[in-house]
Amino acid sequence: MDDFTTRSYGTSGMDNRPLFGETSARDRIINLAVGGFTSLVVLVTVISSFVFPSLPPRPLNVFFAVCILLACGSAIVLIFWYRQGDLEPKFRNLIYYMLASILLLCLCANLYFHDVR
Repeated sequence: MDDFTTRSYGTSGMDNRPLFGETSARDRIINLAVGGFTSLVVLVTVISSFVFPSLPPRPLNVFFAVCILLACGSAIVLIFWYRQGDLEPKFRNLIYYMLASILLLCLCANLYFHDVR
């Protein structure tokens, strides 16, 4: 009977790389830093939409905040699936792209809320 532990499946040697779920400490720190910064910016943007320019919020500002939160919802679902191991590691770049898009949307919203010309 074959010894299944010595098969290389077409690679040049033994391939013991982790397939899913195992990340290095550097990757975890980067993920937490990017996620924490994005969460902080989104929180500031949502609060700004209700407070600025005056206390009764403008409906357009609230609509802008709701759109940002909806964009965050899809990113949160992808992050949840990635952390469970249901997504391949290549989806991490898509998550970073979505978070960068959310940050730019928050920047535009804050510039609009504060009437920067």
